[in-house]
Amino acid sequence: MSPLAALPFGEVELSGHGLGPQNGRLPHVVVGGQPARVLMSSPERLAFRVPAITAAGLVEVRSQAGTSNAVGLNVARSLADGLHPVTSPAVSRSGMVYTTVSGPRGKQTPVSILRISPDGRTTPFVSGILNATGLAFSPAGDLYVTSRAEGTVYRVSAGGEFEKYAEGMGVATGAVFDAEGNLYVGDRSGTIFKIDAERQIFVHATLEPSVAAYHMAINAEGTLFVTAPTLSTNEAIWAIESNGDTRVWYRGLGRPQGLAISSEGDLYVAACLRGRHGLVRITPGGVASLMLAGGNLVGVAFSPAGTAVLTTSDAVFEVDLHVEGLNLF
Repeated sequence: MSPLAALPFGEVELSGHGLGPQNGRLPHVVVGGQPARVLMSSPERLAFRVPAITAAGLVEVRSQAGTSNAVGLNVARSLADGLHPVTSPAVSRSGMVYTTVSGPRGKQTPVSILRISPDGRTTPFVSGILNATGLAFSPAGDLYVTSRAEGTVYRVSAGGEFEKYAEGMGVATGAVFDAEGNLYVGDRSGTIFKIDAERQIFVHATLEPSVAAYHMAINAEGTLFVTAPTLSTNEAIWAIESNGDTRVWYRGLGRPQGLAISSEGDLYVAACLRGRHGLVRITPGGVASLMLAGGNLVGVAFSPAGTAVLTTSDAVFEVDLHVEGLNLF
C-alpha cells in the first residue's frame, strides 16, 4: 500500500493480485469498517479514496473471490476546521499549535491566529492582524507573524498582544528563524529578507516571484530551503546558503508549499509528486516519495510529541508519521 498514511479523502494505492473487476463488478474496499470509493481497479493495482474516518484503520479488499489480508492505514485526525491557513502551522515547545485565519487579501478576519492545545482545545489567540500569513518561533520562544497585506512582521506576546517588529517586507509570506536568531522573511514578489537580532534588514537572496507564497525551512548548517509555487508542474525547491548563494536543490514537484525538516535531515513538503497529492519526503540524496496522501495540503510542522501537524486550505490535522522534527534551538 502506498502511502501508509492519509488525510480523510486522500487517494491511496494498493498493489497485489486479484484486484481487478470480477464478472463486471468492482471489488469493495473497506477502511476501518467504513466503505471507501474505488477510483481505479486492475488485476495488480487498485486506488481508493479514504473515507471520513479519524483514526488508524485496517484496509481490506472484498470481492467475489474472497477477502484480502488486512493492511493498516494511518488516517490523520482533525484538530480544527473552518479556517484559512495559507502556509505551515507553528508548534511551541510545550506542544501548542498556532495557525492562521488569513482571509482574502485586504480583508480583516475576526480572528487572526488560533491556538490549539495538545488535548485538542481551540481558542482565539490574536485578533487585528490583517492577512496573517507566515508563523515562526524565535530561539527565545516568541511567536512572530507576517502580514502579507501590510508587508509587516509582528512579534506576539504569550498573552496574544502584538507589536510591530519590522516593516517594508513587500508581500510578506513565509518566515523562519535560524539558530543565531536571524529571521528570514519571504516577499513573494521576489526577495528573501534577513533581519538580524538588532533588526537590521538585508536582502539575503532573490528568486522568481510566486503566485501564492514563499514557504521556508532551515537546517542545522544554516541552509535555507524555499518553495515558491507557480503554475508549473515541474517546480523546484531552492537551497540558499548562509552567504546568499542560491541553487536548485530538487526539481519535479507540482505546487510545492509548506515544508519542514526532520532530525535525519529529510525534507517534508506539501506538494504533488508524479500526479499524487500529499506530503512528500525528500532525502538529502534527492530521493522523493509520498509519505501521506491528501489534497489541499498547504503546510507541515513537527511537534515535540513526535507527531506531524498538517494544514490544508481550511483545516488542521495531526498524524503520527514516526518522524522526529529537527530542533535548532
